[in-house]
Amino acid sequence: MSAVELQGVELSLGQGAARVHILKGVSLVIERGETIGLVGPSGSGKSTLLMTIAGLERPDGGSVHALGQDLVSLNEDGLARFRGRNIGVVFQSFHLIPTMTALENVATPLELAGEPNAFERARAELAAVGLADRAEHRPAELSGGEQQRVALARALVSRPAILVADEPTGNLDETTGRQIADLLFEKTAERNATLIIVTHDNALAARCGRTIRLRSGRIEPAERAA
Repeated sequence: MSAVELQGVELSLGQGAARVHILKGVSLVIERGETIGLVGPSGSGKSTLLMTIAGLERPDGGSVHALGQDLVSLNEDGLARFRGRNIGVVFQSFHLIPTMTALENVATPLELAGEPNAFERARAELAAVGLADRAEHRPAELSGGEQQRVALARALVSRPAILVADEPTGNLDETTGRQIADLLFEKTAERNATLIIVTHDNALAARCGRTIRLRSGRIEPAERAA
């Protein structure tokens, strides 16, 4: 069973005259354990494709399967439950809850899922990304790199089979971005997870096992890393 399979996905965003056709007949298969770089010009549909894979955008047509589950057939509650168990998401702008500590931010997905040992697991995940001593700090007290480590810990704490990351190094300086990239690849490899990254960073894309290039909402022929 593949990690992700899309067939003929069509998706438009906006209303009325402002509606824009973003994804145009996108079909692709991503196998379990692959590392994928989604690349292409701004506006080519990379982030929209990533959010569709994660079940955060619903296509207008076509099919989206993740780990064998038909995402199109699920209602919003079903999608949320599936994501909570199986898909971790890392955003460029971190999306941490400012009033919560790092520990509370990481524990939140587990608490929502009713896990009894949410804080114990969250503390272990923070330690795994090198932030054991920053657990009680709120986002405003953390650097950008530290905030992205917290976001990564939050995405990984549910032990997802698929991790998607939208420009995860885009708001970071080169050195910090490389450290975050190292963590992404290291942690997903440790857990045999599938990693899908949207990036404008050619060096980051080159670290992936396969590159998928989008242009004007369509996939160009993929290239495999040497």
